[in-house]
Amino acid sequence: MDILGYIEDIQNFFRLPIWRWLIYGIVFILIIIWLAFVYWTYRDARLRNTSPTAAIFWALVVLAFSYPGLVVYLILRPPEFIDDIVERDLEISRMEALLDSKVSNCPACGKEVHDDFLICPYCRKKLKNQCISCGRPLDLDWKVCPYCKTTQ
Repeated sequence: MDILGYIEDIQNFFRLPIWRWLIYGIVFILIIIWLAFVYWTYRDARLRNTSPTAAIFWALVVLAFSYPGLVVYLILRPPEFIDDIVERDLEISRMEALLDSKVSNCPACGKEVHDDFLICPYCRKKLKNQCISCGRPLDLDWKVCPYCKTTQ
């Protein structure tokens, strides 16, 4: 009979209203986290896709399927943000323009100088040698002029 009394005491303890409110609070927190995941999915999909329809679709998937829907989105989402793609393309374009131009930087002062400059006009650092025959600018370590075949 002692054991039945203990079991009844335990049951009465868990019938207290505090336990019901604790369960309601946990469910409420889980619902808030679930809705936060829906919002985060929409925002993340919007940053990664150009189509608002895709963002709405993925938010509805997470809303309908909860955490498994979030896992599916995390697996299938695009790997890069649109802004990162645009920034990378702009950086590539800028680097291509710099490579195509005849401008480089002085190794001493860092100012822009043209590739055919013999000295830096800012700090007077010697950038290239001049060919003794044709007068074209030559890199400092060249032994022969590639334009007129004159040995330097």
